[in-house]
Amino acid sequence: MEQGGAREAYGTAAPATAPAAVRVPQQARGEHTHSEPPAPRPVQRHSVRGQILEALRAALVDGRLVPGQVYSAPALGARFGVSATPVREAMQQLAVEGAVEVVPNRGFRVSERGPRELAELAEVRALIEVPVMLRLARTVAPGTWCSLRPLADATVAAAAVGDRASYAESDRAFHGAVLALCGNEQLVTVADELHRRSQWPLENNPATRRADLLADAAEHTALLDALIAQDLPVVQSLVREHFAGAEL
Repeated sequence: MEQGGAREAYGTAAPATAPAAVRVPQQARGEHTHSEPPAPRPVQRHSVRGQILEALRAALVDGRLVPGQVYSAPALGARFGVSATPVREAMQQLAVEGAVEVVPNRGFRVSERGPRELAELAEVRALIEVPVMLRLARTVAPGTWCSLRPLADATVAAAAVGDRASYAESDRAFHGAVLALCGNEQLVTVADELHRRSQWPLENNPATRRADLLADAAEHTALLDALIAQDLPVVQSLVREHFAGAEL
């Protein structure tokens, strides 16, 4: 369920293929109709920054941002077709999250992580998510679980084409929707942050295989089937196995 590896590099690492430029809405570039006032500049910058942040997160997950490599905001901005400012702001957010480190006068270095950190994250996630899922299995009606079927199917679809970035997003969406049923917003926020960190690439680690993504997605489907059937022993077994892939 965790992903790592590297395919292409960004910025100073000179990737073989440049990423597609982020499309900025017309209004974000200052254009507007006579019936609508122009958006305030802070909103414009935040909109572009948000797009860049999501693009960088995807590049981080699928290995295009390589652990240990340093990337400059101007170089990344040129590749995304935007100025260095929103890239720098997005990178600063990734630094807060621990995904990158600030390198004075150079840019940002992608953090290098080993298997132990991944195992520790899996252990903490299990401590949080397993009890909640087991409690929900005893209290949530089958019809509610059925409504989550499209989210489980989305993980299967992303895994089928080996799209690690899309899989990471759909994987977090499925887990987040399950945990949201407990009604504890703080728990959902903490669990999502841990989940996101667990998806960052490991140093010197090959790309996650398509077969591993498919196996992980199949666990989502099997878990949902068991929850709908209210088969608690199977639910307990599947939930614990889902977090057992990276033990200390």
